[in-house]
Amino acid sequence: MFWDKVFIGFIIVVWFSWLGLMALDAKRWELSHMPEALKVVGGVLIPVGFFIVRLTFRENSFAAPVIKIQKERGQHVISTGPYAIVRHPMYAGGALYMIGMPLLLGSGLGLLILPLLLGALSVRIFIEEATLRKGLPGYGEYTRRVRYRLVPGVW
Repeated sequence: MFWDKVFIGFIIVVWFSWLGLMALDAKRWELSHMPEALKVVGGVLIPVGFFIVRLTFRENSFAAPVIKIQKERGQHVISTGPYAIVRHPMYAGGALYMIGMPLLLGSGLGLLILPLLLGALSVRIFIEEATLRKGLPGYGEYTRRVRYRLVPGVW
């Protein structure tokens, strides 16, 4: 899927620019001043996010960086583990990591860029769900059973 590859390229550029900006902001320019308590929160969110992503990969061997239906591998709907709670646990874990990173580094500029990254993640979720509804048998039923995409009780 051409646009998915373009999207991934865009995210890679934004991601590495974001990391560099946060490092410069927090250590070189020292523009931002974050309370220590928020740095601790960031330090907790990062490993929690990685743990959720790990659980996701353990549960779903079909997870891939590019959106595609893997018929040749017998892809089917995964509804166990973290997928029983939210439809996109890998993105949920990634979002926790993305929120935690600027907090831990103490970068207000990193927090300002965060809505762009989370917005892009939300767009990707809609594109991925449209692909899965169209090409993966049982996905529609799964979305009726597991109502939330990222945050239980919210979205």
